[in-house]
Amino acid sequence: MDKLYIVMPVYNEAANLRRTVADWYPLTQLGDDSRLLLIDDGSKDDSLRIMEELTAHYPKLEMISKVNEGHGPTIRRAYAEALGRGADYVFQTDSDGQTRPEEFTQLWNDRTHFGAQIGARTGRQDGLQRRLVSLVLRVLLLLFFGVWTQDPNTPFRLFDRAALARFLPLIPEDFALTNSLLSVYVGYTKINARYVPITFLPRQGGKNSINFSRIVSIARETVSRFPSLNRAMRGSLRKQGEVR
Repeated sequence: MDKLYIVMPVYNEAANLRRTVADWYPLTQLGDDSRLLLIDDGSKDDSLRIMEELTAHYPKLEMISKVNEGHGPTIRRAYAEALGRGADYVFQTDSDGQTRPEEFTQLWNDRTHFGAQIGARTGRQDGLQRRLVSLVLRVLLLLFFGVWTQDPNTPFRLFDRAALARFLPLIPEDFALTNSLLSVYVGYTKINARYVPITFLPRQGGKNSINFSRIVSIARETVSRFPSLNRAMRGSLRKQGEVR
């Protein structure tokens, strides 16, 4: 049976962790060796203590604690850990309770047909500001990479092992927008992929750790790196014969 790793970054999610783990943990029953992996990114609240408590109650729950590096590097680490632990499929979502586990079923049932399946948030309930940021990001990715992405940074995506192992080495370990680059690579190559409409709920508890000023700061830093990343991507994927 296929081995699934569900990976979630955690940063100051003490208000959401118990509910989120309870909601998503049943999916580990999809395979004997499937796991739910939480990676704490140097939380300043009780997240780490709660994670340790939860691992005592959920035998297929694994956790890692590390210093704060940001959301993108933490996701990249989570993907790498899942591959290193032998996952056949890796699903990433966030630990804030804004996605619904019942919407994962469609992706899992169709997993053998797609190297990547990415959620497209419809009727987003996390504010106009965030929707505008997502639109600007899509335009920037189109300008710099020549790829239109329907929802580039969505935290709801399933990769098979081969696709993720091919793309992950192209992403710098310190890059802030790991999922966005993965979306670009998926769109740029011959991999069979699709976007699937998903629900995106309001934050269920706590506060979002990234405010608008921080988003602007991240945008400035990442956009300055787009040209070199684009050259590296095109060179590497062309050598592999993966370009559409």
